[in-house]
Amino acid sequence: MMKNEKILLVNRPKGTPQKSDFRFEEAAVPELQNDQVLVKTIYLSVDPYMRGRMSDRKSYIPPFELNEVISGGVVGQVVESRSGELAEGDFVIGNLGWQRYNAVSDAEVRKLDPSLAPLTANLGVLGMTGLTAYFGLLDIGNPQEGETVVVSGAAGAVGTIVGQIAKIKGARVVGIAGSDEKIAYLKEELGFDEAINYKTEKVYEALKTACPDGVDVYFDNVGGEISDSVLGLINKGARIPVCGQIALYNLEKADVGPRMQSQLLINSALMKGFIVSDYAAYFEEGAIELAKWLKEGKLSYSENIVDGFENTIDAFLGLFTGENTGKQLVKVAEPGNIQG
Repeated sequence: MMKNEKILLVNRPKGTPQKSDFRFEEAAVPELQNDQVLVKTIYLSVDPYMRGRMSDRKSYIPPFELNEVISGGVVGQVVESRSGELAEGDFVIGNLGWQRYNAVSDAEVRKLDPSLAPLTANLGVLGMTGLTAYFGLLDIGNPQEGETVVVSGAAGAVGTIVGQIAKIKGARVVGIAGSDEKIAYLKEELGFDEAINYKTEKVYEALKTACPDGVDVYFDNVGGEISDSVLGLINKGARIPVCGQIALYNLEKADVGPRMQSQLLINSALMKGFIVSDYAAYFEEGAIELAKWLKEGKLSYSENIVDGFENTIDAFLGLFTGENTGKQLVKVAEPGNIQG
């Protein structure tokens, strides 16, 4: 017998989320309506932006409802179908509930071809994180050959792809990350020119040494004091795509820091926030280019996969202590066994 289990948000977190803010709950396997499929979760994605959705405040996406299932990126397999578009055994991707089984319309998911790339790549380098890096860097950052690109959160799912795309475009790339292992990974495996450990080095001083000609593009994944340091070194005409602010997500009070408008003004610099969905009309174009670079060996990616649905919350909380290198995923089930 197939059994369902789901994860609910039961409290609005105060500061860093705690396990007590979530609840696992057994539930019936959903019954299908016409044009629906039953999707067994194979992999689910945990991402920093989800922290913002746990607070009841205005943002670019509505907050999660209390006592309702949390949702995010899921790769799954169709185990039952009332759809003319999808058959049992098909692999699909969609924004689905954190549960073992989801009943959804065929329009809510997209069919995957597992022969083109590993299933997990569709939640990372070929999915939203890869597309976030692609559009944020190339449209807003617009790196030119020989320019200096700095990436914070450089060992994360987005940052690793940003740095590699910048190298493809001929830029000099400096990453900021939080462990010696991550620094070695960025330089030795991904080809970053320099990398700074913000936990053991004085970031501003290290950046001055790593960026002797200043900073032309800063891809901001973290905000806070790290970004203050980078922005103090920007060049005339610098571009700053603002992708994330993970250093601030768990703060209960408004962040207070240097006012950077004067730096933007005197350097005629552009700082622009963006959400990947801003580029939805161009997703296919971006995915094709990323897949081409991946096939050519110009892109590589790292995944941190936690095994077991019961460990989903631990995987999510690990995002805020820097435990992951690359994309953080949870493996919920083995593919292929469509009887549960």
